[in-house]
Amino acid sequence: METRSITAEVPMLPRMSENPAELVPELAEVSSALFKVTGNRSVPRSTISLVQLRAGQIVGSTYLTVLHTGFLRKAGESEGRITSVASWQDSPYFTGAERAALALVEAVLQPSADGERVSDELYAQAAEHYEAKALATLMFAIGQVNFFIPVALIAKPVPGRSFTDPWK
Repeated sequence: METRSITAEVPMLPRMSENPAELVPELAEVSSALFKVTGNRSVPRSTISLVQLRAGQIVGSTYLTVLHTGFLRKAGESEGRITSVASWQDSPYFTGAERAALALVEAVLQPSADGERVSDELYAQAAEHYEAKALATLMFAIGQVNFFIPVALIAKPVPGRSFTDPWK
């Protein structure tokens, strides 16, 4: 396995030169449906973006981290909230509902020493903050970002480029 020097510059080119959405045009329908599901307003858009930013951080995707940071900035979120997503557990900037959402995405994406990733206790804590539809929407928002994680890690779109055109 080839390792890269930590001092080497990372090229600003996507690994995959062709846009996967153009190669597989059926993706547009799936992607559109996922955005529609998570945009049903049962969970604040800011909460969904915070969760998806945390997912990008957990999996080590600069593309997803930059993308969701940009969405949060565009929505008017404070720098304090955005920058403390990585350390949300001891940050004063998040509501109980946001903390439950961030705990859920971490539980889904990180292995658990106890076996089950999402414990009954964590589920109950989240259910205290979200009604059934909102909890389902939050679950699908985590699924939405998880759907795109392989694209971000395998194809490596260029961070900071337009969400609709990171392949050039």
